[in-house]
Amino acid sequence: MADVVDAGLLDCPAVFLMKTTKTSLVPDEDQGVLFVNVTTAAGNSLATTNDVMTNIENRIKDLPQIKEYNKVSGYGLISGQGNSFGMFIIKLKPWDERTDKEDHVQSVINQVYGRTADIKDATIFAMSPGMIPGYGMGNALEIYMQDKKGGDLTDFFNTTQQYLGALRERPEIAAAYSTFSINYPQWEVTVDAAKCKRAGITPDAVLSTLSGYYGGQYVSNFNRFSKVYKVTIQASPNYRLDESSLDNTFVRMANGEMAPLSQFVNLTKVYGAESLSRFNMYNSIGVNAMPAPGYSSGDAINAVKEVAATSLPRGYGYDFAGITHEENQESNTTAVIFVICILMIYLILSALYESFLIPFAVILSVPFGLMGSFLFAKIMGLENNIYLQTGLIMLIGLLSKTAILLTEYAAERRAAGMSLTSAALSAAKVRLRPILMTALTMIFGLLPLVVATGVGANGNSSLGTGAVGGMLIGTLTLLFVVPSLFIVFQYLQEKVRPIQFEPARDWQIQEEVVKVTAERNEYLESKKKRNQSDENNIILLSVATLSLLSGCGIYKSYKPETSVPDNLFREEAMATDTTSIGNLDWRELFTDPQLQALIDKGLENNTDIRTAHLRV
Repeated sequence: MADVVDAGLLDCPAVFLMKTTKTSLVPDEDQGVLFVNVTTAAGNSLATTNDVMTNIENRIKDLPQIKEYNKVSGYGLISGQGNSFGMFIIKLKPWDERTDKEDHVQSVINQVYGRTADIKDATIFAMSPGMIPGYGMGNALEIYMQDKKGGDLTDFFNTTQQYLGALRERPEIAAAYSTFSINYPQWEVTVDAAKCKRAGITPDAVLSTLSGYYGGQYVSNFNRFSKVYKVTIQASPNYRLDESSLDNTFVRMANGEMAPLSQFVNLTKVYGAESLSRFNMYNSIGVNAMPAPGYSSGDAINAVKEVAATSLPRGYGYDFAGITHEENQESNTTAVIFVICILMIYLILSALYESFLIPFAVILSVPFGLMGSFLFAKIMGLENNIYLQTGLIMLIGLLSKTAILLTEYAAERRAAGMSLTSAALSAAKVRLRPILMTALTMIFGLLPLVVATGVGANGNSSLGTGAVGGMLIGTLTLLFVVPSLFIVFQYLQEKVRPIQFEPARDWQIQEEVVKVTAERNEYLESKKKRNQSDENNIILLSVATLSLLSGCGIYKSYKPETSVPDNLFREEAMATDTTSIGNLDWRELFTDPQLQALIDKGLENNTDIRTAHLRV
C-alpha cells in the first residue's frame, strides 16, 4: 500500500502543474498582419476623422517591420460604419526578414501604441487577427455588458465606464476599450399626431417622407450594360443643410395638396448613442480587452470575472462572445471530458484483465506523463491550449499502451507460477528496449515542432513540447512505477480471489519461469546461509562482549580504618617474644617439601640472581 500512497503523492505535482499553467483556447500567432482601430470624438465629421488618420499614418508608416498598409476613414473594425471611426490594415514583412524578437507582431503593436500615445483626439486600439475565422475580427476578448433591469441608458453607460476603469487596473489587462458613446449630437423628431389627423395623413407617412429626403431610401433596381443598379432617392445636400429646409420639403395631404413637413414635426437638439444593440435580449454595450504581456487569455478572462463580481451593481451583468465565449465554455468542460475518458479506459481494462483492481496499475501511471507535459510547457512559457490538449490525448494513448503491455506481460508470468516481484521485474526487462525505441523515435520526430518558427509556431511548439515532455518523463517513470503498482494491486487481487497457476503455453515463458525459480531458490539458499553465518557471528560477538564486561568492575573510593584497637597486641606477647621474621630462614617459614623443591628450582634458573652473583 505504500507504493499506492507514493504514486498518489507523486500525482499531486501533476494536478498542481495543471492548475497553475496558463490557459487559452488557441495561442496567439504572428500572422504577419495587424489591425489598428481608431475612434475620434463623437460627432466629428469625416474630414476631421481623416485628419486624425493622416496624423497617425505619418507616425507609424516608417516602422521598419511594415511592408504595406491600407487606411480607411469612416469605417471602424470594431464599431462599424460612422464618420468618427477609422482603421488601418497593416501587412508586415515576411518572417525570414523579421527574425529578431522586436520584429514580432506584438512588439510592433507596442511600437504603434508608443508612437501614438500623445494623440488626444482619438482612441487607438491595435490587435492582431483572430486565429479562427468567423470568431471575431481580432485576438482581443469580446465582452458584452448587459443591462438586465432595463434602466436608463446614461446610467448603463456610466456603469460600463466604471467597470472599464476597474478592469484597466488589473495587471492581466493591457487595454480595455469600448466604442460606445452617448455624446453623439442628434435631432429628436416629434410628430404632431393631431395636425396629421386633421390633414388626413398618418405620422408614418410624415416620418417616411422625412427619412427618404434626408436619409435616403431604396426604391427600385434597373438593368444597364448587363449589370443591376440600385435606385435610391435622396434630396440634394443643398436642400437638407439645416432645420429650415423642412419648409421646402413637402408631403401630400388627403385632399391632394402639398404641405411642408415643418407643419407636422418639431426638432430638438439632443445627445445620445449612435446605435443601440441587444445581446441575449438585453440592452448591451460591446467591450474589448487585450491580455497584458506575460498573461494568457485565460488569465484575462478570470480577471474579467473577478472585477465584474466586485464592481458591477445589481441589475447589470456581462457575457462573452466569439472565441472568448468558446474558451470560457471549453474550460468548464475539459475536466468532465477527461473524467469520462478515464472511466471508459477503466471499464475496458477491467474487461481485459477480468479484474477491478489491476486497471489501477495502468490508470495511476498515466498522470506522470501529464506531469511531464505541463512541466515542459511551464518551462517553455507555453499555455494549456487546444494544441497541448491534442498532444495530451495522443500521449495518454501511448503511455497507456506501454503500461498495458507491462501489466500484461507481468500478469502472464504471474499466472505461470512466478512470484509477484519476479513477474514484475521480468516484464520490465523484456519490454525495456521496445519501450525506449518507441519513446526515442517519438521524441526525436517531434523535436522540429518544439523549435518551430514562423506562422503557426506557437501552436506547433505547444503540440511538440507537450508530447516530448510527456514521453520523456512518462516513459522514465513508467518503467519503475508500473511494476510497483502491479505488485500492489495484484497482491490485493489475490487476497480477494486467490490465483490458480496454470502452465504457460509459450515456451519462452516456461523457460523464464524455470530460470527465475532456480535463481530465486539459489538466492533464498544463499540468503539462508548468509543469515546463519550472521547469527553465528552475532553469538560470538555477544559471548566476547559478555566476557569483557564480566572482567570489569566499578571503582570505589576505599579508605581503611586508621584506628587500632587497644587490645590488638597482648602485653605478655610483647614482653616474652623477641624472635624476628627477618632472622629466620625461608625454609623454616615454608615447610612443605614440594614448595621448597619448586623454590630451589626457581632460584637455580633465575638468570637475574646468577648475573648479580657473578657481579658480586
